[in-house]
Amino acid sequence: MLQNGISVITLTPFDDQGNLDEKGIRKLTDFYIQSGVHGMTILGIMGEVHKLSDHERLRVMNLVLEQTNGRAPVTVGCTAEGTKIAIDLAKEAERAGAQAVMIAAPRNLNNEDMLFKHYTEIADNISLPIVIQDEPVTTGVKMSPQFIARLGNEIDNVQYVKLEEAPTTVKITKILNETDQLKIYGGLGGMYFFEELDRGAAGIMTGFAFPEVLVKTFELFTNNQKEAAREYFYQNLPLIRFEAQLGIGGVAIRKETFKLRGIIDSSHVRFPGASVDQRTMEELQEIIDFVGLTVK
Repeated sequence: MLQNGISVITLTPFDDQGNLDEKGIRKLTDFYIQSGVHGMTILGIMGEVHKLSDHERLRVMNLVLEQTNGRAPVTVGCTAEGTKIAIDLAKEAERAGAQAVMIAAPRNLNNEDMLFKHYTEIADNISLPIVIQDEPVTTGVKMSPQFIARLGNEIDNVQYVKLEEAPTTVKITKILNETDQLKIYGGLGGMYFFEELDRGAAGIMTGFAFPEVLVKTFELFTNNQKEAAREYFYQNLPLIRFEAQLGIGGVAIRKETFKLRGIIDSSHVRFPGASVDQRTMEELQEIIDFVGLTVK
């Protein structure tokens, strides 16, 4: 079972030549856990899963599960274009010891009957909880709140949903009005985390490069210090906003930030992928200084 709070979407470190950095994966995993996150979500878009070979995908999963060693629940991304492939990936995650799987819709499958069958068949083949990844920008699939609620109400394994369709806040309310069978995690880089919590979200799944900021926001909020949580979150919002620049790519900025923090050795993003210019790096450092955070 996943915990309420921050289930960080993890990066996949590479070396400067684009090879898997296995030492970096272990070091990054330890950093996430030491930051106080309540779980880890691996092999998502943030982890450049679409640029990994089948062998690399399996290796990353096994490395992270081995390194966590039960210290935090791990959700494994198992999205695939075909139902059988998604089932095989989910079975592999279950055998490896994952606590849940995250599955987005196959691209452009805007047919609710077929999509319901897709999730039903996956659920029938595993015992792990399923996180529905609502990601219309990447998949081209818009899932209505009513349909998401139906998945939770009618498929036992479907216990969580991660929202990436803006405004997440409105969608949270609409889903919770339709079901009490789902825990909802926000997304969108953390842009609306406070508001998502205030709407009833269980937590967030995002890859913000200062996860400890989200952890503290969550702790304040759940300890009945709502206004302190709001103030602290809003104080750090400029960095969250800066990190979410789609024109540059959140993966590149986040990798640069983790490199600045001394957590990974290389900020390499596999091609095709955006790079970060010098002025952007200067702006990044300026904002980190402005909000009062440190990189080391």
